[in-house]
Amino acid sequence: MSSDAELIGRSLRGDTDAFVEVISRHETALGNYLARRVGRQAAEDVLGDVWVAAYESRAKYDRSYPEARPWLYGVALNRLRRHWRSAPAEEPAPDLSGVASDWDPWPAVDARVDTQALLGRALARLKPEEREVLGLVAWEDLTVAEAGRVLDIPAGTARRLLHQARKALREAPEVVALLQVPTT
Repeated sequence: MSSDAELIGRSLRGDTDAFVEVISRHETALGNYLARRVGRQAAEDVLGDVWVAAYESRAKYDRSYPEARPWLYGVALNRLRRHWRSAPAEEPAPDLSGVASDWDPWPAVDARVDTQALLGRALARLKPEEREVLGLVAWEDLTVAEAGRVLDIPAGTARRLLHQARKALREAPEVVALLQVPTT
């Protein structure tokens, strides 16, 4: 089986099917990454932009790296940033003041939703670069060195940012509260 680098090289020599093979190898992982960041609907549009940008910039790919996944995550991150800059401001929450005061639309909010909200707040407190490295390593299953390549930073810097993120999460009040076992 050919490496991604070999396929990109072949695509530069005119073999259009070679780049399609690169896309098919990484389409699911990148689609899931984008969906976690912007939702499934917007992810489909952004993913199309990712493939166009990757195809147009494939000559710049460093073929000394056999796997293109970190490079493609970098392209995806750049497209996400462009998407976020061009997105209109979110609409405010609807006015619920006219709803009866004894009506509760969510009578049984489960512990998982609470946990996600708490972890979301803890993650929001991280520096953006710490959050990016953590996400790439924890959710996208990249190595720290690959995360560094995605973010165009040295591996040592990525390692430090990951360490800082983990430390901050361990010390976050929300996480500490989640980890405390109730005494009965």
